Amino acid sequence: MTELSIKNMVCPRCIMAVDNLLKKSGLTVVTIELGKAVVLEDLTEEKKQEIAAELKNLGFELLSDKRQKTIEKIKTLIISLVHSDDDNNTLKLSTYLTTEMGQSYNQLSKLFSEVTGITIERYYVLQKVERVKELISYDELSMTQIALKMHYSSMAYLSSQFKQVTGMTPSQFKLLDSGRRKLDEIG
Repeated sequence: MTELSIKNMVCPRCIMAVDNLLKKSGLTVVTIELGKAVVLEDLTEEKKQEIAAELKNLGFELLSDKRQKTIEKIKTLIISLVHSDDDNNTLKLSTYLTTEMGQSYNQLSKLFSEVTGITIERYYVLQKVERVKELISYDELSMTQIALKMHYSSMAYLSSQFKQVTGMTPSQFKLLDSGRRKLDEIG
């Protein structure tokens, strides 16, 4: 059995694309989730390189460095948290990551900052703002509903954080309705 850590898997379509690629390569997929796939076969270095090249053609990257694998897992967990429809999830980011990663938040935070050049908290804020942009674009929820859904303590705090990141208020963004970034390009 071989576990593959894969960078830039950010949505269900990514899972489907990687699943299809692995199956077309003749591999038996045991499990697949954001950032990780497990195949039944023990892969040779040559086969891993072949898979890496095919993944790269789709915009993914096969990771081998332990530090990079940890960073990608943190990013995947944050993206999942931000896109979670669990409106009752009020777990602190540090508690969530510590629980999911099985490491102290200080260790994770230090590694993340060293490798990416930004803090975990900043990455989280950037992901939340991108999600807010998405929700604004859908035009299904009021700004107050979006603030509640995204666990902001107030609409004013959401607006302040949004303006800090984008240079405009959510209302100004709604008028322009542009400027969304791909999730894997954040940070």
